[in-house]
Amino acid sequence: MTTESVESKCREMRKLIFAQAYAAKGAHMGAAFSVTDILGTLYFGGVLRYRPDDPWWEDRDRLILSKGHAGVALYAALALAGYFDADYLKTFCQPGSSLGGHPKIREVPGVEASTGALGHGLSFGIGIAYANKADNRQSHMYVILGDGECQEGSIWEGALSAPTLGLDNLTVVVDHNKLQAMDALETIVQMKPFADKWKAFGWNVVEIDGHDPDEIRQALLIRERGKPTVIVAHTVKGKGVSFMENVPIWHYRMPDEKELSVLFRELGFTQEEQRELVLDK
Repeated sequence: MTTESVESKCREMRKLIFAQAYAAKGAHMGAAFSVTDILGTLYFGGVLRYRPDDPWWEDRDRLILSKGHAGVALYAALALAGYFDADYLKTFCQPGSSLGGHPKIREVPGVEASTGALGHGLSFGIGIAYANKADNRQSHMYVILGDGECQEGSIWEGALSAPTLGLDNLTVVVDHNKLQAMDALETIVQMKPFADKWKAFGWNVVEIDGHDPDEIRQALLIRERGKPTVIVAHTVKGKGVSFMENVPIWHYRMPDEKELSVLFRELGFTQEEQRELVLDK
């Protein structure tokens, strides 16, 4: 796909993210908007190898969204990729729906690991990458981390293990929006110099603009023999909605009536789409 096509998919993803939050009266929209362009480039930028009609295809690439609280972004990508009908997104967090607040493996097609308990996705990914290497599979493993969860000790245990195992079939993307649930990242635990920490652990490190599909795609395709790669993607929490951007309170919050009109305009909702949202609620 062209850059314009990927950007178009990402715009659609942001609308679907909000539609899910609106139907459920809540979701982690700030975190989801932050990671949208990364997920959109993976699924629609010719990076991730997958088959929606055969979700367990043995040679598929794997993607784990470790920051599972942003699951609405993953669900939006999976729906647009053809894993299930986009109308099913309206059931997010409703009784009987498989689309829970955090993604669960075996319940949602295309979900490779149950995530949400932060700090575990990297270890899952390392295990899969190691198994794929042992089996001589061409499958590549991608893991998306939040920068806040990089305060977890399990992340750094994994960060030590992956270079030791020579996992050049593993790419980690850190959604580095520099905010977490309650405040700025550095206010809670000092993480600087962030990229240098990964370098010291033996990773191939790339820093990019996490909202530029071209930069994201180029970085996702980088391979260095014998080394895993980590992409530090500099992002904006709440990207795409002006009053949400870089504001910690939008970790989990719904807009009021005045804010809603701004959101509809900035995300590009048509009048008909707005009416459908209200009718479906």
